[in-house]
This record gives sequence, structure tokens and C-alpha cells, in this order.
Amino acid sequence: MASSLRRVDKLTITFLVDNNIEWMTKLPPGFTHELMQHVPHSKVDELTGVPTLDFDHFCCGAHGFAALIETSVGNEPPELTLFDTGPDTLSLPRNIRAMEVGPDRITRVITSHWHSDHTGGLLAFLRLRSPSSNSSPCIVDVHPDRPDARGIAPGPTFDKVACALPRDPTLVEIAEAGGTVEQHAEGHAVAGGTVWVSGEIPRVTEFEAGLRGGMRFKDGKWVHEPHIMDERYAAIDVAGRGLVLFSSCSHAGIVNVVKDAVTTFKRPVHMIVGGLHLAGPEFALRIPQTVDFLADRLRPSPTYILPMHCTGFQAKIALEKALGEGCVPAGVGHKVNIVGSRTDEEMLFAPVWT
Repeated sequence: MASSLRRVDKLTITFLVDNNIEWMTKLPPGFTHELMQHVPHSKVDELTGVPTLDFDHFCCGAHGFAALIETSVGNEPPELTLFDTGPDTLSLPRNIRAMEVGPDRITRVITSHWHSDHTGGLLAFLRLRSPSSNSSPCIVDVHPDRPDARGIAPGPTFDKVACALPRDPTLVEIAEAGGTVEQHAEGHAVAGGTVWVSGEIPRVTEFEAGLRGGMRFKDGKWVHEPHIMDERYAAIDVAGRGLVLFSSCSHAGIVNVVKDAVTTFKRPVHMIVGGLHLAGPEFALRIPQTVDFLADRLRPSPTYILPMHCTGFQAKIALEKALGEGCVPAGVGHKVNIVGSRTDEEMLFAPVWT
């Protein structure tokens, strides 16, 4: 039940996979570039006497998404949850090493949906963990409706599959790699009650009509699957700030995601993180309506939107124009610290949209 979600005092996000690398653009308070995280640990150069950056040990970009979510309540030990794992066997392990993340400390992986740009690094991540019996088991939280295969049918007709995506890991492969599989179609709280994983997202927004070229291999043939109903979002409620929403690919539409979260929790949205799936000509007409909702119709509007992964260049420009510094150019290697305030709770307004 949504009532089981606990309010956290601190949330730290480390972006471990994203399409974008951004080292130099000005970021808001609480955001840290990867570059500055490496300087204190860099080897001092004998010639110049100053730290020298080792780019072989920096994060790399990849078409996908993965975020490490660290939640803290009071003096309790923090909970570490990995939301998605990127597209391949290389980028997530490299970036985990670059950001000095201890994989054994991560006790749960949430897969947002069965698309391999979000599950492709799962087995590689599980194999990074220590086989020692002293390490905590890693739960892998998935939607039960795993497809045999998914493909892409490009426009303008959207009826002929041009290519298939790499296969998602099977439940057997996940277990053999050391993961403990949990299948959830309904919303539920995890990580000591600090992270909410949604169920299927209601499609209530007219202009968010799914992915026209989405295809699924079923009963020996390709069939249309525009709505990708297995996709889920994650929500964290930060005291005195509001909801932080993670929507890796937003096949449901980010407006549908926000509406469901606001309806479920009756809390304002502090931050929206992830892929908004507005890239390419098929989705261009959705951009003005999406920006209008997020910037002008949702009240209070989000403090920050971090448009990542599949959002697209045009949508980022439109969001920056509407939200200014509230649109943050986040990327792989960035770290975000959100500190809550119990004393500011009474100042939060109940969210509404027009």
C-alpha cells in the first residue's frame, strides 16, 4: 500500500549509466560533477606537483539508464537500491568502479521494464558482487510480464520490424548469477519502506498514446505493443521537499507518471528524474503539451527536472526555456544530495493540476 512509504531525511542519487556526459555546465546546489569527485583521489604528477586526472577511470556514456538510490531515515543505516542497469555488460561495471560504489552494499535492483537498454547490465552487476556468504543477498525486483523478445518497427507505417532488441535476462539467468528474483505487478514499498515501486501506470492523458513502433514477439510472430504496460516508476518522499520520481523511459508518458504519483501520495513533486521519451519526430508534437503540464499546469511545479536518456535535444531545450535553472543537464557520474527538513513539512502545498 502507498501508505507504507516512509518519508526520508536524506536522498543521495548517483547516476551510473546515461547517454550524456557533462563535466562543466553549472549545476544547482546539492549537485556534484564527476570531475570534482575524482580530483581528491587523483595521483599527484611528479612533473607538475598537482593531481592529474586519469580519464581511463572515468565514467563512460551509453544508451540506457541506471541510478543508485541511497535513502536514509534518522540514524538508521542507509538503504542502497539500484534502479535499472544500463544496456550492456561493460558500462555499468566500469562506472561502478569509477564512482567507487561497493556493489555488495546494494541489496536490491529494480528493473523499470523489460527493455535491454535498462536490463542489459543486470547479470554483469550481479557477477560483480562477492560470492562470499557474508555479503547480503541481492533482490532483483521485476515485473512478471517478461516478453520473449521486443522489436522496433519504424515509421511512417510502424508495421515492419526493422530490428529486435537484445534479449532481456531470463529469471533463471538472474538466479544463476546470484540474484533473488521477486516479481511484482502491483505497487509496493521496498528498501525499508523508503522507495515506492509503482504498479502498472494508468493511461489517462490523451496525447500520451504510447510507442507506435513498439513490437513484441508472441506465439511465433510479431504483434503491436504500443503501451509497454510492464513499465514502472519509483518514488521517494523527502521530508520538507516532496516526491522525487524516477521514470527511466516514460513509455506511459511522463504526465501519466506524475498524475499517478500525485494521486497516489497527495504530495508535491520536488524532482523528476530520467528519460521522458520525447526524442524523434514521432514524439515532437507531445513536447509543448508535456512542458505546458510540467511548467504551467502542475502546481506547485517541480523544483527540478533532470531530462536524461531518451528525452531528446528538442525537449531539453523546451524544458530549459520554460523552467530555467530548474531544468538540470544531469548525466552519468553526477551525484545529487537532497537533504530533507521535518520542520518544513507544514509549508508544503497539496499538489493540483489544471
